[in-house]
Amino acid sequence: MTETDIVNICTQALVLAAKLAGPLLLVALVSGVVISLGQAVFQVQDQTLSTVPKLVLGGAVLALTGGWMLRITVEFTTELFHRIPELVG
Repeated sequence: MTETDIVNICTQALVLAAKLAGPLLLVALVSGVVISLGQAVFQVQDQTLSTVPKLVLGGAVLALTGGWMLRITVEFTTELFHRIPELVG
């Protein structure tokens, strides 16, 4: 196993982590900004107004994209395990 192989695997793992976290983080960011703007406009200072919608929307995103997330994770892991003999030997 060379340094190039290690860098390649780490790069693929980081890209996979970004793909997995992206939808959830994007929805949390957008909902947080929208709710914070609403709180600023109406001068409401309640933390649950931003937390509960983020949790609900996060659950909805996981329900919608969970199958895709699982599929790309399994594909990455399967590809990595198939490359182990090539990397070791």
